[in-house]
Amino acid sequence: MTLVSSDIERKGGVKRKLADTLALAPKEGFIQTPSPESEPLYAQARRLISTIQTALDRSPESVDKLALRRAAHALADLSKTEENVDLVVAEGGVDAVVPLLTFFRPPEGQDPPVYLGEEIEKEACFIVGLLAIKQEHQHLIAERKALPALVALLKRYLPTNGPSNPGASVVRRAADAITNLAHENVEIKSRVRAEGGIPPLVALLQSIDPKVARASAGALRTLAFKNEDNKNQIVECGALPTLIQMLRADDVGIHYEAVGVIGNLVHSTMHIKRKVLEEGALQPVIGLLSSSCNESQREAALLLGQFATTEPDYKAKIVQRGAVPPLIAMLTHHDPQLKEMAAFALGRLAQNTDNQSGIVQAGGLPPLLSLIESKLGNLQHNAAFALYGLADNDDNIAEIIKEGGVQRLQESDLIVQASKDCVQKTLKRLEDKIKGRVLNHILYSLHSTERLVQQRVATALARLTRPQDLRQVFLDHKGLDVLLGLLTDPNKDLVTQKEAAGAVVELANKAESMKPDDSAPAPPVPQIYLGPEYVNCQTLSDVTFLVEGQNFYAHRIALLASSDTFRAMFDGHYKENSAAVIPIPNIRHCIFKAMMFCIYTGEVKVTPDIAKELLQAADQYMLEGLKRQCEVAIAEALTVDNMHTVYELAEDFNAPKLAERCVLFALQNYDEIMAPLTVPGFAVLMQRMTPKLRRAIAEQLTRAKPVDVEVLEESP
Repeated sequence: MTLVSSDIERKGGVKRKLADTLALAPKEGFIQTPSPESEPLYAQARRLISTIQTALDRSPESVDKLALRRAAHALADLSKTEENVDLVVAEGGVDAVVPLLTFFRPPEGQDPPVYLGEEIEKEACFIVGLLAIKQEHQHLIAERKALPALVALLKRYLPTNGPSNPGASVVRRAADAITNLAHENVEIKSRVRAEGGIPPLVALLQSIDPKVARASAGALRTLAFKNEDNKNQIVECGALPTLIQMLRADDVGIHYEAVGVIGNLVHSTMHIKRKVLEEGALQPVIGLLSSSCNESQREAALLLGQFATTEPDYKAKIVQRGAVPPLIAMLTHHDPQLKEMAAFALGRLAQNTDNQSGIVQAGGLPPLLSLIESKLGNLQHNAAFALYGLADNDDNIAEIIKEGGVQRLQESDLIVQASKDCVQKTLKRLEDKIKGRVLNHILYSLHSTERLVQQRVATALARLTRPQDLRQVFLDHKGLDVLLGLLTDPNKDLVTQKEAAGAVVELANKAESMKPDDSAPAPPVPQIYLGPEYVNCQTLSDVTFLVEGQNFYAHRIALLASSDTFRAMFDGHYKENSAAVIPIPNIRHCIFKAMMFCIYTGEVKVTPDIAKELLQAADQYMLEGLKRQCEVAIAEALTVDNMHTVYELAEDFNAPKLAERCVLFALQNYDEIMAPLTVPGFAVLMQRMTPKLRRAIAEQLTRAKPVDVEVLEESP
């Protein structure tokens, strides 16, 4: 489930390694033959290559070794620049240099350490490695039989128990050349094995010269990458004990290469992974987490993540041996790859229940949440996977919520779809766990003296609390007061108020969905149905209204049955009871007709052009069903521009549902509403608008039907 970035995915060797090395290396006393400043590069290359080819036509004994050495050194210097590599190859550099690897062979019985051809061999290895930094040249060099020649040099200068070997520099450059030749080249990796190159490289790991040991490890690292046969032979040749000892080396270069070899050996190879652990690699790898070398730290973290999948108990062993504190420290490092690998390792370790709690207690939660907000996909994903593991432990839930984990996960801008899926699973895991003991623990945090903690807890619970617990959380424990208090606090910042706005909307929607069926508004069904043909009809009419100068004929029986206002008008001692014509001074004729149509038929089309006036008329005559229809029609046409006007309308004509809808609309469209306002302005707006919302939500939660807990918990 975790992702590992490609540039640190156990690639053996580093392209251009030799070029970097040569650029910094001393010239070891060489006197370079100067070239005329005006001589073009191609002419320099052609002249140096010609010098080497001329020497090859002679016998080794008769060659001017100093001149040949100078020419080879100058050609190596020319090849340091990547742009010159193609030029050197085009001028025949490969055909000239590869034979130099075998040109000087010590006579039978001659002691190799004192043989004078070694300096020229070293320069030839330099050049081969430099030319091999381009993949298109690797096969050409191999076809010219460079590999058997390089392997022969490795075997000729195997380490001895005596003093430092003068041939060590040849061996080192030969190993480096093999590293570059095999880099990202599957065929050449296998050819090195076929030529017998792995056994001498393994033997050279024990060289007393640290540069030789480091170079040999670098070559093995490259050969082991994604090549199962090479991995097996390296292990069979007995490399593991030495490599594990090298992990403890003070020399940064040595332990970096050693951990790289081991990492490539164990990658996707379970039996080697077990063998590495049996040989005692775990503790020295953990020790590298505190190395001064960032690359070693990174490789060690990646390796621990792989060790954690070997056997279940290794997750606990790694933590018990002190890996968690340095891994957490790495999460805040400036190097993104280091952070990525630390998160990768912690994600694997977090699959163990005890580790989950330990990582949080050691301070791992805040930096992991911060990594979710990074702009790097792999880093985001490894952090998301680690947080998913931490959320599996009941003891961590309150800490995640108090740290603002729910809000940060929901607001995270994730790059990779797998990360998005992982975060959704984490939120679902949190939601499933918020009950019983875990909920009680969180509710205790809701009463914290720290306002920030209260805010985070209330906002998270609005999104995650089970329906059957809403009343307990938001009424009994005053969670609703906390949320609405955030909206009306002018001292809160934009982000906090936006989070509170979203939480209130979510809580209101949950509360609305929980109210009992009998709390729904009664439809405008007429108590006495007369039909549309009797609207404004003189037939059997017993009351006449005067609307905008026109007579409007009606029937008392329908009006009495539909409205308490009409009942008081006709049954009481009001003058309308005996009037021949009742004037309606404040309602337009079309509005009055629409209201009467609803009274007579129970149906009316509430169009936007009449909705507001019809609401006013329905309120005046206490027609609750019609009033509710008007509220719905007006709410559907809400915009940022008309919201304030509509809210005023709801306040003036006692339309609480419309007022509540205005508040929710303001919260749902927080960004647009805030554009012309300031935070204090929004707070003032909310102070005016939220009392109705508070009452509405509290009423819905109070009247909520009991939820079948057993059914809920069994549902997927």
